[in-house]
Amino acid sequence: MNVYFDPPLLSQVEAVALCRNVSKSAVIEAAVASFLSGDTSERMEAALSRRLDRLGRQVEGLDEDLAVVGETLSLFIRFWMTVTPPLPEASRDAARAKGAERFEGFLQSLGSKLAAGDRFLRDVTRDRVGEGGRKEAYRGNEGI
Repeated sequence: MNVYFDPPLLSQVEAVALCRNVSKSAVIEAAVASFLSGDTSERMEAALSRRLDRLGRQVEGLDEDLAVVGETLSLFIRFWMTVTPPLPEASRDAARAKGAERFEGFLQSLGSKLAAGDRFLRDVTRDRVGEGGRKEAYRGNEGI
């Protein structure tokens, strides 16, 4: 039997044969047998199911992270609006300049933390068990 393979595919077959120390014929025979076997679709379905389960868990984690970020921002805004008095007109330009300077410092700090892989949400304990035995994200000081 003579069979033609495109050169890139033949190169892959040769690489697998060398890596596994078997003949090219053995690699091709195994590939054809796998292709023709009835359990190929079942294996693919199982692999796809595992991947979807993993993606589902990742989405749940992102949902928890987003909830923590939303609560954190909400608490900060409420606290900031509660304790920050209005500024007199004469002080507003200086306050804007100081705010811009502080914001630049904030961005520098945020950039260095992100570059180092240091994430706040990784520090938050996700495995804290709340009332009723269910897991909940750490909410911090809610009495602010």
